Amino acid sequence: MNNQHNFTNYTVESSKVNVTGSLSSTYIANVFMWMFAALGVSTVFALLFANSPALMEYLITFNPSTGRGGLSILGYVVMFAPIGFVLLMSFAFQRLSAPALIGLFMAYSAINGISFSFILLTYTTSSVIGCFASAAAMFGVMAVMGYTTKKDLTSFGRIMTMGLIGVVIAMVINMFLKSNTMGYLVSVIGVIVFTGLTAWDVQKLKNIGAGVEYGEISANDGKKLGILGALTLYLDFINIFLLLLRLFGGRKD
Repeated sequence: MNNQHNFTNYTVESSKVNVTGSLSSTYIANVFMWMFAALGVSTVFALLFANSPALMEYLITFNPSTGRGGLSILGYVVMFAPIGFVLLMSFAFQRLSAPALIGLFMAYSAINGISFSFILLTYTTSSVIGCFASAAAMFGVMAVMGYTTKKDLTSFGRIMTMGLIGVVIAMVINMFLKSNTMGYLVSVIGVIVFTGLTAWDVQKLKNIGAGVEYGEISANDGKKLGILGALTLYLDFINIFLLLLRLFGGRKD
């Protein structure tokens, strides 16, 4: 499961958003543009590596004495580098420029795409497409709800955040227990949590857009927060997709 950055410190009063939703629509559109661009980059790299045995050889090593394959050094880098990218973008936010954040975001999505190539090799094409479409539908519904609702979702978001912490802890514990039942329950709860977080994250971004319009947030900070917002929505969607795949994905023979 991917980490998620929290930018709740950069919100404005929700009452302002309720009367200025149209002012932040362009801001939200730009955030989704970067999110879709990142998903596109991830898809391209996932397909590129999954369909190229020569490229996959850089990620996997084969031991002829044991007859087993494993991750190469580059393979391990691809698996763990995304965490470093998220931490760098989050904690170096003030020091990084908007173009630098965009570059890191695109590099992060490319590396993520390379790691997703293993998914395409593990699960059937039909199940990947089905889970992707389902994740897109769930994400879209909750994004619209988060943007249009008049209700402040702050309390709801905090509950979802606590749920996320519980899911992460349960996943770590299940790494040792290896319980299929627990894994199933964690995945179900995880889907609920990330769909809920989607609505909250969209509302926070709407708040930020309104804050930029009102001058409470500088245009430069607003742009950088938009990139982090796109990263957050990207992670919401990816985690919904991966969890649905764990629940319903059909593995190749």
